[in-house]
Amino acid sequence: MSLVDELKSAVTPRAALLVVGVFALQLLFIASYVGALHNPKPKDVPFGVAAPPRVAAQLVGQLDQLPGEPLDARTLTDEAEAREQILNREIDGALVVNAAGNTDTLLVASGGGTVLSSALNTLVTRIEAGGGRTVRTVDVAPASPQDFDGLSAFYLVVGWCVGGYICAAILAISAGSRPANRERAIIRLGVLAVYAILGGLGGAVIVGPILDALPGSVVALWGLGALVVFAVGAITLALQALFGIVGIGLAILLIVVAGNPSAGGAFPLPMLPPFWKAIGPGLPPGAGTWVARSIAYFKGNDVTFSLLVLSAWAVVGSAITLVMASLKRKPGTEPIAEELGAAGGAAG
Repeated sequence: MSLVDELKSAVTPRAALLVVGVFALQLLFIASYVGALHNPKPKDVPFGVAAPPRVAAQLVGQLDQLPGEPLDARTLTDEAEAREQILNREIDGALVVNAAGNTDTLLVASGGGTVLSSALNTLVTRIEAGGGRTVRTVDVAPASPQDFDGLSAFYLVVGWCVGGYICAAILAISAGSRPANRERAIIRLGVLAVYAILGGLGGAVIVGPILDALPGSVVALWGLGALVVFAVGAITLALQALFGIVGIGLAILLIVVAGNPSAGGAFPLPMLPPFWKAIGPGLPPGAGTWVARSIAYFKGNDVTFSLLVLSAWAVVGSAITLVMASLKRKPGTEPIAEELGAAGGAAG
């Protein structure tokens, strides 16, 4: 047998297509992460200005016209309103002008991302110096000393996401990408739910009582973790039911390649390029990271949209899995699963 014949026998067309798919996934991974994170800079950061009326309008106009449009400035009544809006996650910072002196106050919230807080401090300090004024910075929602750069919430959610799609992948690889019937689909979703509850609890306990990395309610983080794990697992099951083993790659594309760099973890959303900034809140890593930080540092404020996003992924994933399991299976629709099973039997 010639080398070409050996190659054809060893590498089936299906295997070749899967390798090409993995190669494309690799390139997309590099492009997504480097594209999102290689040049972070603030853009349209929601920013408040509390100043006397005769000063506020002029200052807001000045801030809105800065090169690169780093700030989306709006007037506020006073420092109390600025603090309230920061804690409600309506704005990321605010400048409180002292009409009786030359020192103003910059309010930031490093719990939402220390990189953004530092960028606001640098920007506002430079602007104030240009006007002959100084600024003192007050952190309204400071990140925990044990939470370096405010990354713990992001890594926690990434861990939950990884658990969700790996659990779903194992369930599919071990017994076929599409459940044999609706009852089997319900069992898979039930197993995933139990796994999600345990995974959510484990993550919350590790970052809370064990490592003291994140403050906030352990119970609230537990609930969030269970929802994140189940949502990611459910959509992975759905993609596998629709596309077979290729669905695992699609889940990685959705969660890892697109979701992680756009989550606002390494750099908060206002520092990401427009594409990643737009998709991040609608994907599980971004929605989960936002809620985790809200629980830890912002008294649980502004989580409704993100929880709805996670719930939608969970419901849609579960529904597709159940529907696909209810459809009649055509003979030979899962050769990959059969080949894996046969290989396992031969090995045994």
